[in-house]
This record gives sequence, structure tokens and C-alpha cells, in this order.
Amino acid sequence: MSGNLKPILARLAQGETMNVPEAEEAFGIIMAGEATPAQIAGLLMALRVRGETVEEMTGAVQAMRARMTAIEAPEGAIDVVGTGGDNAGTYNVSTTVTFVLAGLGVPVAKHGNRALSSRSGAADVLTALGVNVDVPIDRLSTILARTNCTFMFAPRHHAALRHAAGVRVELGTRTIFNLLGPMANPARVKRQLTGVYDPRWLRPMAEALRNLGTTDAMIVHGQGLDELTLAGENQIVRLHDGNLIEFTLHAEEVGLDPAPISAIIGGDAETNAAALRAVLAGESNAYRDTVLLNAGAALVVAGRAFTIKDGVAMAAHSIYSGAAQSALDALIRETA
Repeated sequence: MSGNLKPILARLAQGETMNVPEAEEAFGIIMAGEATPAQIAGLLMALRVRGETVEEMTGAVQAMRARMTAIEAPEGAIDVVGTGGDNAGTYNVSTTVTFVLAGLGVPVAKHGNRALSSRSGAADVLTALGVNVDVPIDRLSTILARTNCTFMFAPRHHAALRHAAGVRVELGTRTIFNLLGPMANPARVKRQLTGVYDPRWLRPMAEALRNLGTTDAMIVHGQGLDELTLAGENQIVRLHDGNLIEFTLHAEEVGLDPAPISAIIGGDAETNAAALRAVLAGESNAYRDTVLLNAGAALVVAGRAFTIKDGVAMAAHSIYSGAAQSALDALIRETA
């Protein structure tokens, strides 16, 4: 394409798809600032209307990874993250899971942003908790080593995406970028629990992660949420040893009581921070059980639990022993 999106736009207008190298080059052009807003919008909407392919996602993530500001992470590090876009406004589940896992000695390289489709994103609630999300990037690896958790604020690690930011805001609809963020972890983790806003992306995202070298992952969707839920059937695609396994899960199967989604609807960052602290202090409610469910799955992905039910029990111990709270306290202290 030689720095020009026009040829690929002409092909996309005919309903054609991009292979991995073509997608990598196209998104490289965007991230180099060499595409006009109209061209970016045209490409994003052509993909959205036709439906993004595994090859296109793979190539786009490769372009992001090639330009991101990365950090070092220990072997076995994991990310727990959602695509966003479910517009449910729930409590910050994956952020709470981060401290539960860190309390068990699992290194969590948490990748996230401020609120986009909710009132409190990971960066928002962490700030309300007293975590400095703007700590110098060159300190993040040390913080991870000392606390078993660190937070990587997406805009700082993916500065090249600024060229598409205005277009995304003006479009006001989901695009391929909603799917790319969770696959472009700046710590290059090989394990992740990732929630998707639409179940049709479960298998394609798992396939893309397999292409990208991920060794173990669960891609999950729960009753409209980009996380596992207590509210009914959860759909899961597991990536393990290069194989994809599809299955469903109900909270009752792992010893947790069902609860409606309304039981975990949160508020602004301060409200969610208070609820998070209450969970880590041992309060028993649907938010805690949702955290246990997701942490249980993450522990399987991390190789620390054989079954999700075993992982739920381990996660409960992290909370009630005070280890999860200690992990949060350590992160606040180390980022001061």
C-alpha cells in the first residue's frame, strides 16, 4: 500500500478482506498519522459493517504491539480485562480480581483505561483508591515485581492510537479498536481472562490470541456482560495448549448463589472504590461472589487452580486472609 490506504479501501468497499500482513500495514499507516480522518472512518466502518476477521484482528494487534511502549513482566504474568462496550455500569470486577490474584502471588499486569462505556473505568477507580496511575512507565516492572500487580494506563502505552481517537469519538459506535485493546497488553502477557461485550467474538478473539502467541486464555461473556456473571449462563472459549474448547458455566456449578445483574450495578469512581474496599474487607454480597467467580477462572488460566471451583475457594482465601487487601495497600504505597 506504500503508506496509502486508498487501495485497501477500494477493496474493502467490494466486500473483500485483508490478510494478516495487509491488516498490519493498514493499521500501521493509521498509527503513523498517514491516514486522513475520512480514510480511518471508512476503514473502521467497512470492517464493522462486514464483520472483522480473525486475520484482520491479528494484523491490527501486531501493528499495535510493534508501536507500544512495553514493560517487562515475569513468566506466568496474566491480565484480567474486558473489552468494555456492554454499557451495563457494573462495579469494577476485573480490577478487584487483580488484587485477589496478586494476594495469591499471581503477577497481574493490568491493562486498562478511564471510563468509556461506564461511569468508572479501571483508571478511575484506582485513582479513587489512591493508586497513582501516572507513575513513570520505567517503574512499572519494579512495581509488578514488588507487589504482584501493576496498572498500565492504555493511552500512555499506545500513544500511536491518538491518530484514530477523534474519529472514534465522532463515529460514536463500537469498532475493531474495542477488540484490540485487550489483545495488546504492554507487558506481552501470555495468559489472560478476557471478557467480550458480544458472544459472537468469543471464538474469533481466542483464535486471534492463539495466532499472537497466547498460551492460555479464557474468553468469556455473561448475559450481556464482558465478564462472568451470577445472573445465568456464561459462555466461555478456553485456549489451552493450542486447542480451543467451548463450554458454558453457571455460578451454582462452582458453589456460588445466582444473583441478578442489578445487584452489581455501580456508580461513579468513589462509589465503586468504596464497594471494592468493602469486598476486600470481607463483605459478603453479589459483588464479592462475582469477583470470586472471575478470579476462579483467572486462577485456572494462571495455572494455579485445576478447576474454576477450586479457584473460587482460593480466591475466597485471598480475601478473608487479608492478602488481597495487602496487595492493594502495596500498590498504593509503591506508586506514591
